[in-house]
Order: sequence, then C-alpha cells, then structure tokens
Amino acid sequence: MRSRAVRASSGLLLTRQATPTSICSQCLRDELLLTIAPVIHSRKYHPSRRRDVSPIGAAVSAAQNLFTKGFPKPPPGVSVDPLRIVGKELKFLTKNIRKLLGSGHPMLDKVAKYYTWSEGKHVRPLLVLLMSQATALAPRNPHTHSSSISSQQQSYISEPISSPLVLSDANPDTSPLTAPAAELEGIFGEDPNILPSQRRLAEITELIHTASLLHDDVIDNAVTRRSSSSANTQFGNKMAVLAGDFLLGRASVALARLRNPEVIELLATVIANLVEGEFMQLKNTASDERSPVFTDDTITYYLQKTYLKTASLISKSCRATALLGNSTPDIVEAAYSYGRNLGLAFQLVDDMLDYTVNSVEFGKPAGADLELGLATAPLLFAWKSNPELGALVGRKFEQPGDVERARELVARSDGIEQTRALAQEYADKAAAALDILPDSDAKNGLLDMCEKTMKRRK
Repeated sequence: MRSRAVRASSGLLLTRQATPTSICSQCLRDELLLTIAPVIHSRKYHPSRRRDVSPIGAAVSAAQNLFTKGFPKPPPGVSVDPLRIVGKELKFLTKNIRKLLGSGHPMLDKVAKYYTWSEGKHVRPLLVLLMSQATALAPRNPHTHSSSISSQQQSYISEPISSPLVLSDANPDTSPLTAPAAELEGIFGEDPNILPSQRRLAEITELIHTASLLHDDVIDNAVTRRSSSSANTQFGNKMAVLAGDFLLGRASVALARLRNPEVIELLATVIANLVEGEFMQLKNTASDERSPVFTDDTITYYLQKTYLKTASLISKSCRATALLGNSTPDIVEAAYSYGRNLGLAFQLVDDMLDYTVNSVEFGKPAGADLELGLATAPLLFAWKSNPELGALVGRKFEQPGDVERARELVARSDGIEQTRALAQEYADKAAAALDILPDSDAKNGLLDMCEKTMKRRK
C-alpha cells in the first residue's frame, strides 16, 4: 500500500483539505465546484475574511487590503523581502543552470542558454529556496527513514550514477569532481537550512519552466519573451524545440542524481502535466462545439487546465522540497497546498493582466490570449452574463472584429473583478496553509509571495 504522501502527489488533486483522497475526474469536478460555486452563482464575489495566519500576524496591524483581505505584517524591523532572504542563494542559480546546460555543440549550447541571459522572475526556484528554509525549522519525520540523500551524501548530487563512458554525455561546463572549494561554492551554498539537494531542485524547476517557455513560444508563434526576441524568432522553430527538449533532458538527469524516487516521480509527472495542460488548452471547453453554452463545467475545465500548465510545477516542487528535508507528513501536505493554491492564484492574475496592462509593462504582448483564440478567466466569467460570447469562444475569435468585441464585453462586465476575487481566494488559501510552520523570515517571505502575486504587474 502506498504511503499517504505518494497517494497525495497526483497533479489533478485540487482538494481544499490536506488529507489525500483517491483521484477521479468526478472528485476533481466536485472539489472545483466547491471552490468556484460562489463565483458562478453570483455577480459579485466577496470571500469572507480569513483568520490571522500566525501569532505574529495577530500581534501587529494587518497589511492594507489588496481586494477584500490582507496579509499579516511581520514584527517591526523584520523584513519579508523574499529576494533579500535568499538573495545569496539565488545569485548562484543562473551560473549553476548554465553549467548544467553546457553542450559540446556550439549552436545547441547557445540556444539552450538563450533564455538564461535575460532577466526572469525566478518565481519557482525562489519558492523552493524559501520553502527549504521555512520547513528546516519544522519537526522532522521520526517514524520513517528519509529517502532523501543523507547529509554525508549531499555533496554527490552532481555525480553520475552510471559510468560516464556509458552515458556518453560530454558537458564542458561541468566542474570536475575534484574542483577546489571556491568553484563548488555555488553548488553547496552558504545557508545551512538549505540542503544541496534542495538547491539543485530549485535549478531543476527553472530548467523545466524554461523548457516550457521555449516550447510555448513555438506553439504560440511568439515574437518576444522577457522584452527580447523569442528563441523561435532568433533561431527558428526547430532549434527552439530541440533546445527545450535538451533542457528537459538535462533536468531529468539532474533529477535522477538526487536519488530520491518520490521526488523523481513528482517532477516527472510535472513534465507530463505540462503537455496534458497544453492539449487541454487547444480547446476552450470540454467539447468542440461551435456555439458552446456557459455551464459550471466551463470554469472547472479552465481551472483543471490551469493547474496542469502552471500550478503543477509550483505545487509539486514545494512538496518535493519538504520531502528532501524529511519533513513530517503534515508539513509535506502543507507545502503542497501552499504551492497548489499560489500557482492557481498566479495564473489567474496573469490572465487578468492580459486585459489590464500594456505590452511594455507586461514584458510580453498584452491581449495575446484572445489573438491566440484562448478564453481565460475574465472572459469566462463575463460569458455567464453575456451569452453572445459563446459563439466567439466556439470559433476562437477568428473572425474580423471578434477580438475587439470580446474585449469590449469583458470590459463592460465584472469578469476582471471576479477573476481577481478568485485569485485572492486562492492566495488566502496558500497563506493559510503555512499556519503549521513555525514563525521565521522564510515563512514571512512565503506569505509575502502571496501578496506580491496579487500586486504584480508583469
């Protein structure tokens, strides 16, 4: 019989409780409907105020409300800037990723590293590092033998398992195993509360995310990425696709060398989830009707797709972080719940920004979703009160004037407001999941990520 932790690791489990349950499409639908019912059945959605998330939060003033709620402030003098908390760790991230991506083929080397030269948000590795610190202060699991690498073995996360002659994998950027300590500083870092395996996990999450960007830009015929030319524009579709495949290969090798079967399973399913989510996105609803009608399943389908494409990587990497630190089962579940809910909030805000900011501020073409035929949350909520959107959704806004008409109807509706409300609900759930963790700068940093998610403009 599988452990509770393994049973709860499925990417499609969007439950409101930490206790794992069996997975089925009906269960998923029911759970999602519990979450979105207030939105679907009312024009205005006003989630109730959640309780303070910690004794510290109860002792000080609440932060200014973002929409209908706020997040607890840390004590005076305690900074919650996530970048400050793990800044020393993040400064090695890009350098280490480039080492992992080294190739003996000059062009492949160039294309594979292309997106590492532009400034990214590094949200996923940042969350892994913060979660590593926050869970390090929580109780360890005394009843099970940790499947993570022992402290004596942590220095070998870069060593191959098979013979290098068998692997036939020359990477000119990989430091020799006998490299001096100064060269290995970026691998082992400085913070004793972050294990080398957790640092490597942070790098793996960024590799997987960047690979998805390479592939998405080809699928979407993107012209820009991070305010620069996209890889497919710069090098062509074939090279961009192959570079994305190469990143996934390098990520898989690095993942295997963590030598933790459950973590490998979690991150491997993320890659499958990304593909499944992309296939779901090919349709805006569960059916391919030319004139679909809004139903409860419309939002359910969208949220399931959103979990697979965005929240799966965040939730499972947070869970894997706790597993590598040998956290207790309840801490592992809390880390997973935090990542799942924050990931959903993050994408909902992203979809909202596509309607509310310009391209320069957004860092990528604003309004691109409709041009690509995609109906995201603001339009789906607007659809309920504007049935004429059904025909536009069905033909994916392909006729002249469809995009403009859709944007007009969304602007006249409360679709953006309902999207913000639902994102706030998920952000609050993410914050509440951290109640179980002891107070620390890292925990405050994770809470601040919930607030920053709701405030972000790009």
